[in-house]
Amino acid sequence: MRRVLLFFVLCVPLSFVALAQDSGFGIGVLLGEPTGISAKGWVSQQNAIDGGLAYSFRAKGSFHIHADFLWHFPDVIESKERIPLFVGIGGRIAIRKGTGIFGVRIPFGCAWWMRNAPIEIFAEFAPILELAPATELSANVGIGARFYFK
Repeated sequence: MRRVLLFFVLCVPLSFVALAQDSGFGIGVLLGEPTGISAKGWVSQQNAIDGGLAYSFRAKGSFHIHADFLWHFPDVIESKERIPLFVGIGGRIAIRKGTGIFGVRIPFGCAWWMRNAPIEIFAEFAPILELAPATELSANVGIGARFYFK
């Protein structure tokens, strides 16, 4: 009886998981500057919207929220693995020492879509043009992983 229960506990939830990382919804972690939670939802075969909720260790006490529209280019890198490049545009809101900061992000990077698991590993660099309260340049950089659901 325990084996049957263990089978259902382990296998039934996995039956709801899709192995494609270019569709559905994924959630995971983003490590770098800033560090936090990352999510991504696909709107077409090449376009997705990603977002993040994160904390900056560089600027102590800074909380960060971003959302980007992404374009993926899966055929640029020729490989047996699925390694798409991506570029996007989006926005960022940060709160640092009680001050709200708004900026425009232009993320670009690459991802590795695992063949036999619903996991995406990615690296990105995102220059930011901060517009308020002052015009400045900054950047986000990070690596992360997302688990995809059907």
